Amino acid sequence: MTDAIDRDEAAAIERAALRLLASREHTRLELRRKLARHHDEGQIGPVLDELERRHLLSDARFAENYVSQRSRRGYGPLRLRAELTDKGVDHALAARYIDDGAVDWSVLLLEVAMRKFGDDPATDRQALARRGRFLQQRGFPFSLVGQYLDRVRAF
Repeated sequence: MTDAIDRDEAAAIERAALRLLASREHTRLELRRKLARHHDEGQIGPVLDELERRHLLSDARFAENYVSQRSRRGYGPLRLRAELTDKGVDHALAARYIDDGAVDWSVLLLEVAMRKFGDDPATDRQALARRGRFLQQRGFPFSLVGQYLDRVRAF
């Protein structure tokens, strides 16, 4: 009887996981957290293993899509690395997609700065500091932010 209950629970977990994956990619950790709210945690791991085996769940695919989407929205590599870590993506896997050269972070920084501040130079320290804070909060490394600030400083 417990075998049938376990199979029923595993089937319910798989259905719930597939519903979540149909809406968007998830990391294994995200799925585990969401499924644990309503299902037996002891049953979740084997179901997730099976979904990974069938290539329905992939942290690599998630990381690739996430970096692509978030960089298009103007977020830099430091922020993306932190967000991926929070979502359970391994550091090496995150680095593979952040550092692969698909995104030129200096070009992206210039695009983000241009959208936010235009091409007017910063005329005082306060304006320069505001630009620097904004770009750092977006997740761009200080070295790139510093290069940008040197170019737009007009005082």
